[in-house]
Amino acid sequence: MTLLLPALALLVGLGLLVWSADKFVDGASATATHFAMPPLLVGMVIVGFGTSAPEMVVSTLAASQGNPALALGNAWGSNIVNIAFILGVTALISPILVRSVILRKELPLLIAVMALAGFLVWDQEISRWDAWILLAVFALIVGWTIMEGMRGQHDALGDETQAEMTANAMPLRSAVIWLVVGLLALVGSSQLLVWGAVSIAQAMGVSDLVIGLTVLAVGTSLPELASCVAAARKGEHDIALGNVLGSNLFNTLAVVGIAGAISPMRLAPEVITRDWPVMAGLTLLLFLMGWGFRGRQGRVNRLEAGVLLTVYVVYTGWLLVSTASAT
Repeated sequence: MTLLLPALALLVGLGLLVWSADKFVDGASATATHFAMPPLLVGMVIVGFGTSAPEMVVSTLAASQGNPALALGNAWGSNIVNIAFILGVTALISPILVRSVILRKELPLLIAVMALAGFLVWDQEISRWDAWILLAVFALIVGWTIMEGMRGQHDALGDETQAEMTANAMPLRSAVIWLVVGLLALVGSSQLLVWGAVSIAQAMGVSDLVIGLTVLAVGTSLPELASCVAAARKGEHDIALGNVLGSNLFNTLAVVGIAGAISPMRLAPEVITRDWPVMAGLTLLLFLMGWGFRGRQGRVNRLEAGVLLTVYVVYTGWLLVSTASAT
């Protein structure tokens, strides 16, 4: 009975989080359209980063309430879920072709960001200096993204985003209302989610880090799963991949940076020996699949999707076994 209320809060929070994130992104995208923002910029910034709003709100609340490990686990766990599970499921349904020049530029950029994250946490600490470095790099990337989006160049991601914006057009008033409602519901659902997750972790003797890497990571990544599968089924492959790349950049730099600036954190050794290597390895694997070498077009086919899903199952099993042996 002790766990009934936290479990209920967790389930309600997850459901409300998925709904509110979807409305928030729809409202933000439609509002940006009314202010004549180029479709490529909407796809790169509003949609790509907007789907990480759940991770940002959840991690900010967790850090401000004295649970920074929950914030880190949520951010890094979401990165692992995005590549291994979400892209795996999406490509299993419909193999993903990488046509966007912009996304091919973001792939090596994500590799560099993962390397930076590994370097900063090597001393098993995220200090406020580390956090500000992450946020400064994030600001530079956002600046680059805006410049690329404003150039108005022809790109597959921009074309697919334009088609989505046309299909889901709404009046400005409705767009602003959904933007505000989505944001408010996002904050409320995140509060429920954090309280439920922390309460369950404390009652079961599971670390905040593991709860963040598993339950919260999957929960806050559900908006990406829904949007990626929907995009892939429509043949909008670059939107599907763009959601994941934008989300992982946002999680690694902004989400962890904000959490670290609020509450510097000491890290468990397994963060360096288990979680960062898996996250970095999956990022490298995605780069090898999506970049395309020797004239081969970048893509994630069904066989590669099976590899990604296998990695996720093995990693999750590793987490559960290590948690069981520690309790």
